[in-house]
Amino acid sequence: MGVLLILVGFLFAFASNRNASRVVMHPHVKFVGEDNLYITDEAVSKLLIQNFGEVKNVAKETLDLNELENALKSNPMIKNAEVYLAVNGTLNAEVEQKTPIARVSTNASYYIDSDGKYMPLSGNYSARVPLVTGFIEKNNLAEVYTVAKKITTDDFLEKHVIEIYQSKDEKIFLKLRQCNFLVQLGDTKFLDKKINNLKAFYQKNLKENTLKNYSKVNLQFDNQVVCTKI
Repeated sequence: MGVLLILVGFLFAFASNRNASRVVMHPHVKFVGEDNLYITDEAVSKLLIQNFGEVKNVAKETLDLNELENALKSNPMIKNAEVYLAVNGTLNAEVEQKTPIARVSTNASYYIDSDGKYMPLSGNYSARVPLVTGFIEKNNLAEVYTVAKKITTDDFLEKHVIEIYQSKDEKIFLKLRQCNFLVQLGDTKFLDKKINNLKAFYQKNLKENTLKNYSKVNLQFDNQVVCTKI
């Protein structure tokens, strides 16, 4: 019985050492979530190789998976990443990209992602999201992000809003598709109420064919819409 246990232990240790010593194969990259690729399979593989040399020539026991995951997560296009090894030695990377919800177009150009963070533009794919113009600072995106996030959850806004403008005093304006007037939101307090007032104004004037008569629609005042005619 003792000899059998020793033999089993020896075989287990041998198999474990053999498995650990296998050379890692070229990385296999899988994207989860967002369908449009802002970062390519090749770019992810390059990140892995840059952070651990030629990955396919590395023995499994020397591979630090947490280090590779952190290397991927440090890329501003990537929201999350999981790196793991298959039994056959294939290095797998599951990558979740950031999701852009607005595009800043000032003296600098970049996206604001779904968490309100900076995301660089991609040479691989351009997202169809509202433009953000005006006085924008990368470290102060809170007001613009609040509006951009609201747009993604509202069918009317998603269909009609093409631009978010922030003034020097951080007042927010919207530009609508095929409309000449500016929508003045002001700040983002009572945002839902302001948007409901905008919808009511829009539907009424669309029905009456009078949208073209206005240059500004001011939603800053409580329970009313103040319009400036052309």
